[in-house]
Amino acid sequence: MYTEKVMDHFKNPRNMGEIPDADGVGTVGNPVCGDLMTIYIKVKDNRLEDIKFKTFGCGSAIATSSMITELAKGKTLEEAMKITRGDVADSLGGLPPVKMHCSNLAADALHAAIENYYKRRGEEVKK
Repeated sequence: MYTEKVMDHFKNPRNMGEIPDADGVGTVGNPVCGDLMTIYIKVKDNRLEDIKFKTFGCGSAIATSSMITELAKGKTLEEAMKITRGDVADSLGGLPPVKMHCSNLAADALHAAIENYYKRRGEEVKK
């Protein structure tokens, strides 16, 4: 049902934790399944210098949270805003159709953190 890559990111999540002095924080949830994700970002010279996540949810939610941090770390904010829901699922080798909403949450949480960063700085979101 799950790819080896999904299981690896679930069992050995990357970048799990919190950034206490984060430059941007994005939290999203799905009331139907109960998954809740928070992404924390640290920005330096318009790049995601650090990114961490805290997720309450199923294995797919944890795996997609881990994968989004791997995909986004080191990218410019504009590049990170272009990471799609499909990119997350594809990078994990696919997800069961019933779990695709998890990749949606991961991309949405990243975008929300970047939008929060711009809002805190009083700037328009650059897409």
